[in-house]
Amino acid sequence: MTTALRPACGQCAGPMPVLARADARYCSPACRQSSYRIRRAESQARVEAERAAHVPAELTSRARWVRYSGRKVPLRIDGRFAAVNDPSSWSDFTAAEAAQAGEGVGFVLTAGDRILVIDLDHAVEHGRVLPWAQRILDALPPTYMERGRSGAGLHLWFRGEVPAGRRIRKDELAVEVYSDRRFIIIGDRVSGTPLELAELPDAAGVIASLV
Repeated sequence: MTTALRPACGQCAGPMPVLARADARYCSPACRQSSYRIRRAESQARVEAERAAHVPAELTSRARWVRYSGRKVPLRIDGRFAAVNDPSSWSDFTAAEAAQAGEGVGFVLTAGDRILVIDLDHAVEHGRVLPWAQRILDALPPTYMERGRSGAGLHLWFRGEVPAGRRIRKDELAVEVYSDRRFIIIGDRVSGTPLELAELPDAAGVIASLV
């Protein structure tokens, strides 16, 4: 078979070796690896673009991002430990999304940003919001909301702040409120919720009235 009639390599487009198997797609191991790396990069880019489209710009525009380990410990993008009070250990959203360390990304809450998270723990059961959590949701303004990593919790993101973090446990009710020196693992946006953060100026007072 002449060079002109040989199948082309799926990576470099050069002619396949004369003795290549009929189902071979690449002319060499190097081309196979190169194609794999390109596909992986394209896949990662699609994942990043999809996540970016479901996370508010108010968050993705800030260099407050870390990776996290299976034990919910914050990590730098290179896998070393990060700290919620050390901005040098944080990264921008794109770098954090592209990193391979840990299991996913998290956002660091820090004083001055006026970004607050209300965490409703064990608020979802069998796909339905429990009554105590629904009562809180109904009393708060519509805002960006996501399911926690476990699928049973809800994170509500607001513009606001609290003097100190609070953890409230009362019967089945489990609420945590933070705006500083915490990192929040980013989950999946709840369909239909806004892609922006609502104002919650008197967060401490509002939470006290709800619980």
